[in-house]
Amino acid sequence: MPADAFHILLPLPAQGAAETEATIVKWQVAPGDTFRRGQVLAQVDSAKSVFDFEAPCDGVVVRILHGAAEIVSYEVPVVEIETSDPAMRDWIPPAPIAADHGGIGTLEDAAPTPVPLAGASVCSIIGLGACLPARIVSNAELIQGFPDLSADYIQQVTGVMQRHWVAADEKPSDLAYGASMEAMLDAGVNPEDIDALILATWTPDMATPSTACILQQRLGLRPVPAFDLNAACSGWLYALSMARAMIAAGMARNVLAVGVDVQSQIVDPSDYTTCFLFGDGAGAAVISAGNTGHELRHTLIGADSSGLLLARREQPGYSVPNGQEGFDPWVRMDGQALFRFAAGAFARLIRDAAAASGWNLDDVRWVVPHQANARILRAAAKRCGVPFDRVFVNVDRVGNTSSASIPIALAEMQDRIQPGDKLILCSVGAGITTGVVTIEW
Repeated sequence: MPADAFHILLPLPAQGAAETEATIVKWQVAPGDTFRRGQVLAQVDSAKSVFDFEAPCDGVVVRILHGAAEIVSYEVPVVEIETSDPAMRDWIPPAPIAADHGGIGTLEDAAPTPVPLAGASVCSIIGLGACLPARIVSNAELIQGFPDLSADYIQQVTGVMQRHWVAADEKPSDLAYGASMEAMLDAGVNPEDIDALILATWTPDMATPSTACILQQRLGLRPVPAFDLNAACSGWLYALSMARAMIAAGMARNVLAVGVDVQSQIVDPSDYTTCFLFGDGAGAAVISAGNTGHELRHTLIGADSSGLLLARREQPGYSVPNGQEGFDPWVRMDGQALFRFAAGAFARLIRDAAAASGWNLDDVRWVVPHQANARILRAAAKRCGVPFDRVFVNVDRVGNTSSASIPIALAEMQDRIQPGDKLILCSVGAGITTGVVTIEW
């Protein structure tokens, strides 16, 4: 028995205020078996339904106190376990939820297995993943409608040589699924280990349900919190900030933070200020309590609505619906004003982030900015005094992928980052939203 291990008695989870007992149908574990949090320990039959009795922590089965076919009160312990999870020392069984919805299921049916947690002051990225559509679109392909422009000129102005665009049947959730699976594999975690899903996008599959809930179903996650947020190109850094806050509050141990945008179908093919710039893609990270990975040192998010309409789109979603008139369906940008705003904001974010983390800019090995366009990135680096060879750039190959750009960049560059390297992630997006995160690798 490990020195920090202890024993605890577990009752069945109550299924409703009106219920007092249930029947154990079948045990899925035996004494001596190890199990993980979220694993099914037994199948149980209550008055309303058959449900799974899931483990609230990792541990080992010591004794089974009531066998199959026994009717047991919800207040009576049914199994003794050994665990090293400190949060279980003060664990209180969840109270039943009294809510019935007339034959379409109850709130208690959808309630997640409670995750008894102590807040963590430190959290880390433990896994990264990215997913890009197979189709690669070159500048030469796009300039066919612009006889006065050349592919080289587009690259010179935007820094973009090519971008990935989705096929007709691909949706944002498809890309998010690919990135999430890769991130969980990289982290060495399973879907049942995820305690919350935060998805940053401004191009969701549909208005509702959220793309996060669509992804939750596809990944087979437990009924944990899952929600979208829209902070445009700063979205994924907002998601990191929310993940860090949830872990610090004791609401989660492992949070899946996803950024995805599909913009190829909402750029006006006749607007040269936008149609060459945007790509499609998704990136994801697993954020975990503790310092077992790449530690998040400082996060700061904000918004300055003085630049409210510098980048905008009236219609939500990732595609343009047919048969609707009276609105502009395309994404629009005021390029020069946005350039000036973004270059200055990037420079301030980089300086402020280094100071907040107690770093000199010379200590920073990598600045990983949102891949807005190459000219903005060069201008920002020059303004804050960071050599451009320490700024990671992949906008030339993937374009501006909005919420997905920073996690895609991290997934691509992680083999080049050395332990102990100091990173600043920063973004400016429509709104104008801003975000910055410092990481010690």
